[in-house]
Amino acid sequence: MTRTRGLGRGLGALIPATAGGIDEIDVDLIVPNPHQPRTTFDEEALDGLVESMQEHGVLQPLLVSSSNAEGVYQLIAGERRLRAARRAGLTRVPVIVKEAANRELLELALVENLQREDLNPIEEAIAYQRLGGEFGITQDEIAKRVGRSRAAVANTMRLLALSDEIKQSLAAGTISEGHGRALLSIEDVAARREAWQQVIDQGLNVRQTEQLPRRRPNGSAKIATNGVDPETDQIEARIRDALGTKVQLRRQKNGHGKLVLHFFSDDELHGLLSRIGVAAE
Repeated sequence: MTRTRGLGRGLGALIPATAGGIDEIDVDLIVPNPHQPRTTFDEEALDGLVESMQEHGVLQPLLVSSSNAEGVYQLIAGERRLRAARRAGLTRVPVIVKEAANRELLELALVENLQREDLNPIEEAIAYQRLGGEFGITQDEIAKRVGRSRAAVANTMRLLALSDEIKQSLAAGTISEGHGRALLSIEDVAARREAWQQVIDQGLNVRQTEQLPRRRPNGSAKIATNGVDPETDQIEARIRDALGTKVQLRRQKNGHGKLVLHFFSDDELHGLLSRIGVAAE
């Protein structure tokens, strides 16, 4: 499922005008960003970038900072390009040099990856956690810096409460972030694991996963996977994507019904109210 983001602050907004122009330096003088939030790289996409660089060179400069070691630069953003350049046999790459504190090293790398939608949900959640834990940035400030809502940041960070095996599924793309949020609504750890296994085995969509906690007769986690109204399913999905929360739509034949929006903290409630245009008192 594609996640739509409103990244109001791009790299351009985070790189001040005082940053230098484009230079060219040896690739061997660039060391990795220790705060890089991304840990997995698509090898097939990387091979495609290598081929492009072999033909056209590096079209977009890397962002680097002066390192403590003289003549060495620390990468801020552009690790995929740096890896591809080395594989392509390039000895020099274009760079923009910017002085950056540790927090900025993480922040700029995070924003670049979010803009490219390169991070999986767990990498994104860990990056938010580090911005809060290591640098004392509030969720509201993190949201402003990366151009997401506070509720979206909070929802993503909540995924870290899942077990390691479920987080591995999220990181691998076996289940989506929507699945992860639905599984979080199951408080019992054993029942949550059982539900996760059922999602994997039966290929349940997010709506079906959200129904699991309500359909466990005599401890059974099985639910019917047919009989779902496609139109209702689509409407729920659209609302869920727009508001970033669990949604339940109940429709009756006479045209009546109810729409239930779920939240899991006061922060999420305030964020939800804001997105639907209701000012919190």
